[in-house]
Amino acid sequence: MFVYQKKLQYPINIKNSNPRLASVIISQYGGPDGELGASLRYLSQRYAMPYNEVKSVLTDIGTEELGHLEMVGTLVHQLTRNLTREQIIESGFAPYFVDHTTGVYPTAASGTPWNADGMQSTGDVIADLTEDMAAEQKARVTYDNILRLSDDPDVSDVIRFLKSFTSSGLVKRWSCLEIR
Repeated sequence: MFVYQKKLQYPINIKNSNPRLASVIISQYGGPDGELGASLRYLSQRYAMPYNEVKSVLTDIGTEELGHLEMVGTLVHQLTRNLTREQIIESGFAPYFVDHTTGVYPTAASGTPWNADGMQSTGDVIADLTEDMAAEQKARVTYDNILRLSDDPDVSDVIRFLKSFTSSGLVKRWSCLEIR
């Protein structure tokens, strides 16, 4: 089990509403390479791992990904709270708003709702760990794309923090293991 600390891993204090930016960041919440799928992938794969140390690391990473999900949800929430009618219409946020108002809903930036089709848990150690590395790199690409679109330094700072946990961060997490 884990202990939940009621604070984010990194402070998020977005000053300006920006539904256009929220509508792309939402992909890291429920998109094909987002944090929801990442957390469930690690937490599902742990059961087939033959070593307790590897199970433990997958549990830790899956739990950390839930913390990242919370951060992305916080970004989306802070970017969309207190929107005016004009902001909703001019930004192209109206389709999302009609279905979810400003609730944080797991979806891709394209509007496709989250589903488990994009994650994998095969029970094969090599296949699953290879999948994890590929998924982390895809998340890194998504974070890079968000950074290219972001014009808000407060948002970009948080995205850079989250990006630091992708593929290179995964290698660091695994390097603590010495499997016999």
